[in-house]
Amino acid sequence: MNTSSDPAKKRTSSRQSTSSANAKSTSNSANSNSDSSNAKNSTEQAESSGAKRRPGPMEVLRTARTQLAELTGMVAESVSSFEQTEDGWMLEVEVLELTRVPDTMSLLASYQVECDPQGELLGYRRVRRYERGRADSQKGGGR
Repeated sequence: MNTSSDPAKKRTSSRQSTSSANAKSTSNSANSNSDSSNAKNSTEQAESSGAKRRPGPMEVLRTARTQLAELTGMVAESVSSFEQTEDGWMLEVEVLELTRVPDTMSLLASYQVECDPQGELLGYRRVRRYERGRADSQKGGGR
């Protein structure tokens, strides 16, 4: 540290230490930008080399509903069950099978849908068919 009593020397010394600090800050910032740039490049390389990213739950849901509707020709109204499994995803999708008047008499069906880890539909099967206005009967433990 500069201990001289000359004010001009103190200002010069102060400017030099400020310049040195700014240079270090700029260097750290450049390294930080370089690190994030390297991370982006490695991610892009992994994606371009064929490594597939695992889609999120909402993306899987949308894809499964769309694919089921295309295959069956029926409207997927809702998803009543959704879980991630060791082999991918398992969903239960409610589908409008037959429109009736009044709407409470329309026929709906529950389809069990199996998807791979990337969300692509592997198979489906109808597990239940019911009228819209009917509640499930209670099983065990009910009043």
